Amino acid sequence: MPRRNSICGCPVCACGTEKSGHVGGINCNFAPGLIEELKDMSNIRRSRAEWIRRYLSFVVILFVIAFGTSLSIRANLGSSPISAPPYVLSLVPGMSLTMGQLTICMHVFFILSQILLLRKDFEKRQLTQILVSFLFGLYTDVTMWLTGFLQVPFDINPAVGYPLRFAELLLGGAILAFGIACEVRCDSLMLAGEGFPLAIAKFLKKDFGKVKICTDTFLVSVGVVFMFVFFGHWDWKMIGPGTLVSMFYVGFMVRVFSPRIGWLDRIFIPRSERAARASAQAQQAALWASHRVITIARTYGSGGNEVGEKVARRLGCPCYSRQIIDRTAEQMGRTPEFVAENEQNISTGKLWEMIFEDSGIPVSMNPSKDDAIYVSQSRTIRELAHHGPCVIIGRLGNWILRDNPHVLRVFVTSGPDSAAVRVASRFNISGEEAARKVERVNTGRANHYRRYTGRQWTDIGEYDLVVNTDRMGIDGAVDTILRASKDLK
Repeated sequence: MPRRNSICGCPVCACGTEKSGHVGGINCNFAPGLIEELKDMSNIRRSRAEWIRRYLSFVVILFVIAFGTSLSIRANLGSSPISAPPYVLSLVPGMSLTMGQLTICMHVFFILSQILLLRKDFEKRQLTQILVSFLFGLYTDVTMWLTGFLQVPFDINPAVGYPLRFAELLLGGAILAFGIACEVRCDSLMLAGEGFPLAIAKFLKKDFGKVKICTDTFLVSVGVVFMFVFFGHWDWKMIGPGTLVSMFYVGFMVRVFSPRIGWLDRIFIPRSERAARASAQAQQAALWASHRVITIARTYGSGGNEVGEKVARRLGCPCYSRQIIDRTAEQMGRTPEFVAENEQNISTGKLWEMIFEDSGIPVSMNPSKDDAIYVSQSRTIRELAHHGPCVIIGRLGNWILRDNPHVLRVFVTSGPDSAAVRVASRFNISGEEAARKVERVNTGRANHYRRYTGRQWTDIGEYDLVVNTDRMGIDGAVDTILRASKDLK
């Protein structure tokens, strides 16, 4: 039995490194809100040819990242956060080092910091960051030279100059975001600028996204200190509005590009490997043929749980809801209360925080609390569905089992007034408090669905059947689902 990561369950090799892209046999190389595949591919390993393709692709992707960074700088509105210290120093009169060389020095510092923080947990393969840093430094100097003629001068008419600057800043940020999205998709090597906050996140046991925001802020502060020490005043072309825009705009654009670059797998993966994986997936799909599964998504207070339990009772099969929480808690080494409190509970503010957080590494390297719960529940749901006929309530079952042709995907809903009445009766609270609770829980479920599917929770296209308990009652909804299950083609 292979050792597993205590956070997400990833198989760990004898050397101590996680098998990239897999969590307990489920592909976990996803960016939050952009999951494309969750299939059991535990018998598939990357071949040498695939690794070579990924490494060569990374060399090209690195150039795209450097080009986007340089183009953003040419807008004269400030550099990106991670480039702030070397960019400011490169402008110091008499500085003999180029921006690329200063970037290399900064990255070497990042690598040494990782070794000091992680010590024996520092993976030897991460020493490749040294080679990557030298290559990125070279690319930085080359792209700064290539984009030199695109620098917007300050003496141009502001009515024309500022729109040009912001257009160039947004274009450069978009190119940078595209490069980062490709880097994550490539999932091979890593820049020291990403390895540094990742090491801090592991050392402090914090989410990577939040640590990355803190390290970016720290690097901007260092750039500001250098600016005042060597120039004695604030200069907007060194650190300006473009720096602030880059901190959030790039992360947002990464999430825009990520679900749209699946075609890169044709470059990363040899045709023979793609055929082998397709065959393995076909064999897994054949396991579904022996039984049917019903998934029930439901708005809070609609009676969806009761509907699911009655459907399971009539079919003589198990109904899984609370059991998923218990099994997830066991797999993660957490309490059921912890899982119940954090699952499907993403506020709108937290969703926006996740959207703008940097996505510069595959989530498999350091999953957040929410990601770890989702991956563990996904594994549990697929195991339960493979085991035999059952009813699965909530937990994105319709999405996780979307590749199963024998699943009936049901959405149970009701009006807000009747939902509030049910909730008020169940918890013995006032109608107003119940209405607020219904709205809060439904918002959390909708945000959770959007986070991990990129789709709308209430979109009827996501389901085979939608039933309204206000119109047909609990028993009528049960009868309708049973008929639909029987007639499912």
